[in-house]
Formats: sequence, structure tokens, C-alpha cells
Amino acid sequence: MADTLKQRPEFRNIHVTEIRNYRLPPAGIVSILHRVSGAILFLLLPFVVWLFDVSVTSEVSYESFRSAFVAGIGFVPGWFVKLVCLGLIWGYVHHFTAGVRHLWMDATHSVTKEQGRSSAIVTLVISLGLTVLLGAKLFGLY
Repeated sequence: MADTLKQRPEFRNIHVTEIRNYRLPPAGIVSILHRVSGAILFLLLPFVVWLFDVSVTSEVSYESFRSAFVAGIGFVPGWFVKLVCLGLIWGYVHHFTAGVRHLWMDATHSVTKEQGRSSAIVTLVISLGLTVLLGAKLFGLY
């Protein structure tokens, strides 16, 4: 019994001062960002419902919806509204992509370390790429 305890590597919790030196694997990054994106979507749900309501109520309300991105809403400038919408875009795209990754892993039983790493990198690339494309459209670059 004592021999098996000596052969095991030493496991210990990291201290708060060691957090900056800890390297999280890509799958861990995607997992944390999946939770963050879900929280963003949940917290900004009233804003999303308001945007939808204003955009479909009437033609007049649709014009006020469009002007919110240019002139802003009350004391909030238009660029900040666009930035919040960009955060929502990233949150939705990342949460959806990471969710598809989890479904794919569950359906195919792909749980090896290398498949988890490669699918996490693909998830990050797809979500960031789509966010950049949709953000460019939001800010009027094309």
C-alpha cells in the first residue's frame, strides 16, 4: 500500500498566485467560454426581446429600431449599442458552435484528448470567424 502511494505523482491544488502561469487546454477554454456565452445570452435576454419587439411592431417602430444603431438609445450612444449587439452575436455563435461540438462528441463518443483538442480549436476558429464576419456587417464594412 505504501509503495503505491509513493509511485503516484503528487497532485495538489494550484494557489491563487499560480493562476497566471497555468495553461488551460483549448477544450477548457471552450468550456469556460460556453458558460460565459450562456450567461451573456441569459442576462441580455430582455434586451433581445426588446429589440425584437421594436423591430416587428410597426414601420415607425422599425425606424426607431434602426436609428438606435446610429443615434443610440437615450443617453447610450449608437456605437455602444452596436458593441452590445456584437457581444450578443459572439455569445450566440459561440454557444451554438460549442453546443454542436458537445452534441457531436456525445453522438460519436469522440472523447479522446486529441479529438477534444482539435474540435475545441475548430470551435474557436468558427465562432470567432463568424463573429468577425457578422460584426463587419453590423458596423457597415460591407
